[in-house]
Amino acid sequence: MADKVIQLSPNSLNLFLECAHCFWLDKNLGIKRPPAYPYALNLAVDELLKEEFDTYRAKKLSPPLLEENNIKAHLFANQKLLNQWRNNLAGIRYFDKELGATLFGAVDDVLEFKDGKIAPLDYKSTGSTTEKVYDRFQLQLDTYTFLMEKNGYQTTHKGYLAFYLVDKSRGFVDRIPFRKEIVEIETNPADIYEIFKDAVNVLKQGSPPPHSQDCQFGRWLEKAKGLSILKK
Repeated sequence: MADKVIQLSPNSLNLFLECAHCFWLDKNLGIKRPPAYPYALNLAVDELLKEEFDTYRAKKLSPPLLEENNIKAHLFANQKLLNQWRNNLAGIRYFDKELGATLFGAVDDVLEFKDGKIAPLDYKSTGSTTEKVYDRFQLQLDTYTFLMEKNGYQTTHKGYLAFYLVDKSRGFVDRIPFRKEIVEIETNPADIYEIFKDAVNVLKQGSPPPHSQDCQFGRWLEKAKGLSILKK
């Protein structure tokens, strides 16, 4: 790994926390876990929401979702910079000279408050009936907060998840109805550097650490190794 450029994202850190073995294989050898089902509809909703919020931004208006939930903030005004932060190949970045590695993330949107502090806003579309803040969502917003502060911005130490939940009670009628909710959570960027450092140090090892005990892929592999039919 010494000759490779190390670049990690919130998804990379989440994989590291789930299983350092799978993380090492992914980043060092390109051996990835079998992919989950594609979420093309989620990606389409994400793009439509960015377009909608950008329309409000251009008009210097606050989206109804913020007003309805009494969030005293406006959309981050710098569209050019936001476009860079949104880009999966660029994002908002921090390079650590001591580690020789980069941490980056592609934000959906950013809120700016009257005191000049900012906070990440992430869109989540789901078929679930209620919003749920998974650990990976928390890690994602913690990482964005960390990156914003490393880039010289003051943050509120809060993050926002805009949930767009399919409202199945209203039928289809040639369009998918959504119920909108926004969840405010406390962000804690203090732990991100240590997670980042630990992940980089694992990548620099010559061989992968063991699978996590909770790793379903590691358990599957152990079961497969134990089958006598595969030993013939």
